[in-house]
Amino acid sequence: MNCNCSPGPFQSIIAIVADIGFNIGMFEKIAIIGDGGMGSVCAMLLCEKGPAVSMWGYDAGQLAEIEAARENVRFLSGHKLPEKLVFESRDDKAMAGAGLIVSAVPCQFMRGIWQRLKAHVPAEVPIVSVTKGIENKTLLRPSEILTDVLGTGHGIAALSGPTIADEVAGKMPATASVASTDTLLAKNVQATFTTPYFRVYTNDDILGVELAGAVKNVIAIAAGVIDGIGAGDNAKAALVSRGLAEIKRLGLAMGAKENTFAGLSGLGDLVTTCISPKGRNRSFGERIGNGLTAAEALAATESVVEGVSTCESVLALAKRYDIEMPITEAVHSVVVGGKSVQTAIHDLMTRQLKAE
Repeated sequence: MNCNCSPGPFQSIIAIVADIGFNIGMFEKIAIIGDGGMGSVCAMLLCEKGPAVSMWGYDAGQLAEIEAARENVRFLSGHKLPEKLVFESRDDKAMAGAGLIVSAVPCQFMRGIWQRLKAHVPAEVPIVSVTKGIENKTLLRPSEILTDVLGTGHGIAALSGPTIADEVAGKMPATASVASTDTLLAKNVQATFTTPYFRVYTNDDILGVELAGAVKNVIAIAAGVIDGIGAGDNAKAALVSRGLAEIKRLGLAMGAKENTFAGLSGLGDLVTTCISPKGRNRSFGERIGNGLTAAEALAATESVVEGVSTCESVLALAKRYDIEMPITEAVHSVVVGGKSVQTAIHDLMTRQLKAE
C-alpha cells in the first residue's frame, strides 16, 4: 500500500542525522556498573548503537528481577530493556573484555562498590561517570572517587546535563556534556553516546561539570519547596538565578571555568531539575513544602535523593573556600536542622541588602 503521508518534523530530523553517521560506536563492548534509572537508560541508548552491552548490579536478586521483567520497574517503569542487553551479577565477569566502563552508582555508594570491584577492573580501560554528587567524608567528586580507589591508570570522563532518564528512554530530544582532561577520550565518548535524539558536546572542565551537576540537586530541593508552598513563578525564577550564582561562585573559587555554568551541565541541568515533575530532588522538596518532615519525604521517595547528602558536602566546601551560599544553607537548615520552611524563607528574604 502506498502512503502519501509525509513524516513529522522530528522523524525527519532523526532520519537525516542517522544518514550522516551518528550510528557509529567507538567501543565494541561496554560494561555498565549500576542498575538504577540512569544505568538502565544508558543501557538502552548504548544497545541501540551496536556494541555489546552488559549491566552489573550489587544485588544479584534485584538484577535477576530486572532481567526477568526486561524492565527496571522500580527506577524506569514503562520502558522495556533491549533483548541484547546482558545482565551480569558476578563481580569477576562484570567488566571482562570491556573497552569502556560506565559508572552509574549513586555518589555516596561509589567508594564501597568500586572497592568491591577493584580487583576485577581491566587495566587502563577508560571509565565514564554518570553520577552526580559529592562524597560526604572526603568532599571528592565522582571522577575523583574513581581515581582515589582505582589509581591513575584509567582515563576518566563525566557525562552530565539535563537528562531526565524517563525522557531519554522515551527518545525525546536531549543533550549532555562529556567532560575530561583527555580530549580524545571525550570525543570517543561523545561519538559512542550520541544518537539522533541524544546529542553530546565535549567539555574540558570536568571540575565545573561535576560540581554543577552536584549542587543543582540542592537548589532543586528548594525549587520543590517553592512548588509545595505555592510561592509562585517569581520566587522560582529568583531561586534559579540566585542558585546559579551560588554554584558559579563556588566553582570559580575551586578553579572551574566560568563558561561551564552557562552551559548544559550548568544552567541547562539546573533549569530541568528545578521544573521537572519527574525530578527526585524537586519532588522531595515539594513534599516538604506540602507539610511532610524531611524523614517522611525521604521515606516517600523510591530513589536516592542526592541533594540531601550533597548539601552537607557543599556547605563544607563553601567553608573551605570561604564562599557564601545562603540557599544551600537554607536547604540544609530545613532538611538536616529541622528549621521550618517559612522561617528559612524569612531568613533568606531579610538578609542584608547588597548588589546583585
